[in-house]
Amino acid sequence: MFGEIAYAMTGAGQEGGQQNPMSFFIFMAVLFAVFYFILIRPQQKRQKDQRQLLQNLKKGDKVITTGGLQGTIVNLTDTVVTVEIADKVKVKVGRNYIAGLIRSE
Repeated sequence: MFGEIAYAMTGAGQEGGQQNPMSFFIFMAVLFAVFYFILIRPQQKRQKDQRQLLQNLKKGDKVITTGGLQGTIVNLTDTVVTVEIADKVKVKVGRNYIAGLIRSE
Protein backbone atom coordinates (compact mmCIF):
# COMPACT_ATOMS: atom_id res chain seq x y z
CA MET A 1 0.00 0.00 0.00
CA PHE A 2 2.72 2.50 0.89
CA GLY A 3 4.67 1.66 -2.23
CA GLU A 4 1.74 2.62 -4.44
CA ILE A 5 1.22 5.97 -2.73
CA ALA A 6 4.89 6.86 -2.97
CA TYR A 7 4.92 5.87 -6.64
CA ALA A 8 1.90 8.06 -7.38
CA MET A 9 3.43 11.04 -5.61
CA THR A 10 6.74 10.88 -7.45
CA GLY A 11 5.11 10.42 -10.83
CA ALA A 12 2.98 13.56 -10.51
CA GLY A 13 5.95 15.71 -9.45
CA GLN A 14 8.12 14.65 -12.37
CA GLU A 15 5.61 15.41 -15.10
CA GLY A 16 5.15 19.14 -14.39
CA GLY A 17 8.80 19.98 -13.84
CA GLN A 18 9.92 20.07 -17.51
CA GLN A 19 9.88 23.57 -19.05
CA ASN A 20 11.83 25.28 -21.78
CA PRO A 21 14.61 27.36 -20.14
CA MET A 22 14.40 29.97 -22.92
CA SER A 23 10.78 30.74 -22.02
CA PHE A 24 11.94 31.89 -18.58
CA PHE A 25 14.48 34.33 -20.06
CA ILE A 26 11.96 35.63 -22.58
CA PHE A 27 9.43 36.16 -19.78
CA MET A 28 12.01 38.04 -17.68
CA ALA A 29 12.99 40.25 -20.64
CA VAL A 30 9.34 41.12 -21.33
CA LEU A 31 8.76 41.83 -17.63
CA PHE A 32 11.79 44.14 -17.50
CA ALA A 33 10.62 45.97 -20.64
CA VAL A 34 7.19 46.53 -19.12
CA PHE A 35 8.71 47.87 -15.88
CA TYR A 36 11.07 50.09 -17.85
CA PHE A 37 8.37 51.73 -19.94
CA ILE A 38 5.81 52.02 -17.14
CA LEU A 39 7.99 52.96 -14.14
CA ILE A 40 11.62 53.76 -14.88
CA ARG A 41 11.42 55.85 -18.07
CA PRO A 42 8.66 58.25 -16.87
CA GLN A 43 10.51 58.79 -13.56
CA GLN A 44 13.74 59.64 -15.41
CA LYS A 45 11.82 62.11 -17.60
CA ARG A 46 10.31 63.82 -14.54
CA GLN A 47 13.75 64.09 -12.92
CA LYS A 48 15.22 65.59 -16.10
CA ASP A 49 12.37 68.13 -16.33
CA GLN A 50 12.84 69.08 -12.64
CA ARG A 51 16.61 69.58 -13.10
CA GLN A 52 15.96 71.76 -16.13
CA LEU A 53 13.36 73.80 -14.21
CA LEU A 54 15.82 74.42 -11.36
CA GLN A 55 18.57 75.47 -13.77
CA ASN A 56 16.29 77.95 -15.58
CA LEU A 57 14.98 79.80 -12.50
CA LYS A 58 15.33 83.58 -12.62
CA LYS A 59 14.35 86.65 -10.61
CA GLY A 60 10.67 87.48 -10.87
CA ASP A 61 9.50 83.90 -11.42
CA LYS A 62 6.49 82.91 -9.34
CA VAL A 63 7.20 79.55 -7.71
CA ILE A 64 5.71 77.03 -5.33
CA THR A 65 7.85 75.07 -2.89
CA THR A 66 7.45 71.45 -1.88
CA GLY A 67 6.14 72.74 1.44
CA GLY A 68 3.37 74.68 -0.32
CA LEU A 69 4.73 78.22 0.00
CA GLN A 70 4.01 80.42 -3.00
CA GLY A 71 5.94 83.52 -3.84
CA THR A 72 8.19 85.44 -6.20
CA ILE A 73 11.93 84.88 -6.53
CA VAL A 74 13.90 87.98 -5.48
CA ASN A 75 17.41 86.50 -5.28
CA LEU A 76 19.22 83.36 -6.44
CA THR A 77 22.44 81.56 -5.62
CA ASP A 78 23.63 78.10 -6.64
CA THR A 79 21.95 76.41 -3.68
CA VAL A 80 19.52 78.95 -2.14
CA VAL A 81 16.53 80.82 -3.55
CA THR A 82 15.11 83.83 -1.72
CA VAL A 83 11.35 83.95 -2.17
CA GLU A 84 9.11 86.88 -1.23
CA ILE A 85 5.87 85.38 0.08
CA ALA A 86 4.24 88.67 1.18
CA ASP A 87 5.16 92.36 1.27
CA LYS A 88 8.59 92.60 2.93
CA VAL A 89 8.45 88.93 3.98
CA LYS A 90 11.25 86.93 2.43
CA VAL A 91 12.26 83.33 3.08
CA LYS A 92 15.31 81.45 1.94
CA VAL A 93 14.58 78.05 0.44
CA GLY A 94 16.96 75.40 -0.79
CA ARG A 95 16.93 75.34 -4.57
CA ASN A 96 16.01 71.63 -4.58
CA TYR A 97 12.80 72.41 -2.67
CA ILE A 98 11.27 74.40 -5.52
CA ALA A 99 8.44 72.21 -6.82
CA GLY A 100 7.46 74.23 -9.86
CA LEU A 101 6.48 77.50 -11.47
CA ILE A 102 3.11 79.15 -11.02
CA ARG A 103 1.54 80.22 -14.28
CA SER A 104 0.33 83.82 -14.39
CA GLU A 105 -3.36 84.15 -15.16
